[in-house]
Amino acid sequence: MTFILSKENSIANHFIAEMRDVTIQQDRMRFRRNMERLGEIFAYEISKRLSFKAAAIETPLGIAETSLLLASPVLITIVRAGLPLHEGLLNFFDRADCGFIGAYRKAKKSGAFEIERKYLTSPDLKDRVVIVIDPMIATGSSMVLSCQELLATYDIKELHIVAAIASEEGVEHIKAYLPKAHLWIGAVDSEMTSKAYIVPGLGDAGDLAYGEKV
Repeated sequence: MTFILSKENSIANHFIAEMRDVTIQQDRMRFRRNMERLGEIFAYEISKRLSFKAAAIETPLGIAETSLLLASPVLITIVRAGLPLHEGLLNFFDRADCGFIGAYRKAKKSGAFEIERKYLTSPDLKDRVVIVIDPMIATGSSMVLSCQELLATYDIKELHIVAAIASEEGVEHIKAYLPKAHLWIGAVDSEMTSKAYIVPGLGDAGDLAYGEKV
């Protein structure tokens, strides 16, 4: 299943537009907050597909019949760029266990690159609903490798992938190698540069949120 927020008119489009805007991007706090807001919207949409249980809540005047989330998902985030988006989902899934992946592109002299993972910290994911978070999906290679490692290590119940912006190529790559994953994307762009930067994209999400790295 693939869910793309920008296919419908909603306030999410406004947040995505501001994150893309080169002028508004100068305000790092606003960029982080817009990414966080997008995470909150994703959390709300994903929650509709999770399991709930009937419950009776005592109020000052009586008993209210309702339904409550059966179990919180686990949030696994690719750092550092994924942290604001992660925070948005955590605002809604406030009891969620969390894990973190350190992965990056290692460029070769030829101009090609390979994905290297530096570390992974995670709770036990056996029979858990897992949401893997990365603001940008370009080729999809790092996401596929990260998720394949998680799936090989744990008997995950259900896998969801969240990204603010993705390329068409990246989406198709994930569908091909992770066919059972549920994709939640803010907007899908059609182009990538020769260095695998999404066009029009929004630039480097990590740099925009936290400053340029060396």
